[in-house]
Amino acid sequence: MSTTSKSTASRSTTGRVAAAVLAAAVGIPALAACGGGDSGNGASSKTVTLVTHDSFNVSPAVLKQFEKQSGYTVKLLPGGDAGAAVNQEILSRGNPRGDVFFGVDNTLLSRALDHDLFTPYEAKGLAGVDRKLQLDAAEHRVTPVDSGEICVNYDRKYFADKKLAPPKTFADLTEPRYKNLLVTENAATSSPGLAFLLGTAAEYGESGWQGYWKKLKANGVEVVDGWEQAYNDRFSGSAAGRKGDKPLVVSYASSPPAETMGVKPQPKQAPTGVATGTCFRQIEFAGLLNGAKNEKGGKALLDFLLTKRFQEDVPLRMFVNPALRDAKVPGIFTRYGAKIDDPATLAPQKIARHREQWVEQWSSLVLK
Repeated sequence: MSTTSKSTASRSTTGRVAAAVLAAAVGIPALAACGGGDSGNGASSKTVTLVTHDSFNVSPAVLKQFEKQSGYTVKLLPGGDAGAAVNQEILSRGNPRGDVFFGVDNTLLSRALDHDLFTPYEAKGLAGVDRKLQLDAAEHRVTPVDSGEICVNYDRKYFADKKLAPPKTFADLTEPRYKNLLVTENAATSSPGLAFLLGTAAEYGESGWQGYWKKLKANGVEVVDGWEQAYNDRFSGSAAGRKGDKPLVVSYASSPPAETMGVKPQPKQAPTGVATGTCFRQIEFAGLLNGAKNEKGGKALLDFLLTKRFQEDVPLRMFVNPALRDAKVPGIFTRYGAKIDDPATLAPQKIARHREQWVEQWSSLVLK
């Protein structure tokens, strides 16, 4: 779900997708930092610093429980969208800005691992996580925390008013009736944007995705830097303001339930929908940063991320699926969220081989 990232008063994703996964979508303010305790971060420090994308969102009571049980104070250090946050950590490799990084996803994982960002650690609770989410099971450099799907979302009211059927598939998006309606994120700077690019590569193959994007560009696709700008500024269906003029946006399959948070009475359906034939699976990970000053505190925090207390907070704070198999998912999440039975996927090895080349080719095709 990863990366990511994002915030107004009733929202929740990791946008971080989500995203995703989507804290900004309905306005729950993300925690920028939690102060208190020892302000240092040495070996004996009682502060543990979590570096993350802007969409990380946790209930204050959940975070306080960790602090009370562990004796550590958590300091959150947001670093933009997931792609930007990973880039910052690569630049500071060996002298990290914190102890734990959350928000690297399967689209960026090989890049982070190739740059040796993480120290191996097998978190407690990992046995309760589905093996298909454990993409680094041999070395445990990262711990899976959540998963979700990146998909095109649509503004139901716009399409109803226009008496126009919303798109369902990647191919639909290139049709003239959807000209100038789609906004997506930059694949070079945003994890949802990269996931959408990879989804088209999975759909059309190594030799076909470029031709698809030429058609998409000719059909007026708009590209912005990150999820926040795409969803909260440009998308017409976002509760964050509904000031945009694009009724189609690359976001999360779980964005619709975020749009119903705090709405009374609860609607029969969410104001936004999902084009289920445009989805790519995202898995978000956390890891102990190589060179962390508070390694002990970092390990304790990673353990906490796989407790039921934290995992059951994930769906309605970051609007992604918890990694733990036995974590309960709230009814609002399943009622309004889209169920994606067969999302597009690519093997991590294939992503690793082609990601940089594909992003360069995509940039040349779409941004110039």
